[in-house]
Amino acid sequence: FQTMSGNEDDWLALKPQEPSPSQCCGSGCKPCIYDVYEKEIAQWERARAKQDKSLLMEKKEQGNNSELNPDTFTAFSISSVEQLTEDTYQYKFELPGNGSLRLSLGQHIVLRGMVSGLEVQRAYTPISPGNAEGYFEVLIKCYEAGLMSQYIKTWKKGDTVLWRGPFGGFPYRPNKHGELLMLASGTGLAPMLPILQSITDNEEDETFVTLVGCFRTFDKIYLKRLLQDLARYWNIRIFYVLSQETSLEKLPWSYQENTYIGRLNEDLMKTIINSCRRRPFVLICGSSAFNEDMSRYLKAAGIDNNSYFVF
Repeated sequence: FQTMSGNEDDWLALKPQEPSPSQCCGSGCKPCIYDVYEKEIAQWERARAKQDKSLLMEKKEQGNNSELNPDTFTAFSISSVEQLTEDTYQYKFELPGNGSLRLSLGQHIVLRGMVSGLEVQRAYTPISPGNAEGYFEVLIKCYEAGLMSQYIKTWKKGDTVLWRGPFGGFPYRPNKHGELLMLASGTGLAPMLPILQSITDNEEDETFVTLVGCFRTFDKIYLKRLLQDLARYWNIRIFYVLSQETSLEKLPWSYQENTYIGRLNEDLMKTIINSCRRRPFVLICGSSAFNEDMSRYLKAAGIDNNSYFVF
């Protein structure tokens, strides 16, 4: 009897932990962390029924690979940290052996962090092209009170970080839409960049793009040089909407004609849609409040539910 209960304790110690709500990033990943837990519990129950601990080993081995995987976390090393604004950073991660994440456009990956003994997970969209070799880059805004932000702020070159994925994405096909209207608030720019770059890299893709970037001030616009380079293409237009700037005169003259002061409201949305060269398909990414507002303004401008996609 003694050995039996000792054995039972061993099995209980090996039982997978049910995830806490903070571990779910809320982005609708497939598999979600709860799906992974269901799978691990089933595996554990099979192993316990057969009293064979080797049946639990397969998932341990999986974690040692250097490739991104939707079921298990993989460690990647930080090769550079660049501060873009006072609260936004660009992190570059190394991919061993010149590998590629092979992401579809707009796909996100999930980060796992430990903060004061609590495990937290959040979703981020790499801004590097999906087929970039040897590296990937992520744009992250850190919030004063954010749990994950406390962990991210400690990162330095050479640290390893755990990622899982990829998930989601926008099923983009060249020339499928006459014009894409991209509405991005702050780091909502992230999923737009790989799509923009795939259009500019493909000479056969003649899709028009109008990107509307919403930021608080001119200084808060991320990746200005990259955006300026993209705006030189014949089919790409970029507008900025700056909610806390007071006048256009303070901006460099090259920004004055394509910048609006204030918020992206219903009237401005109608103006932008009317200026599109073809009937646009709309992509939206920002906070949930931003996404809801944009959906509402689009409806008012006569864009139906099937003509937009929210990241």
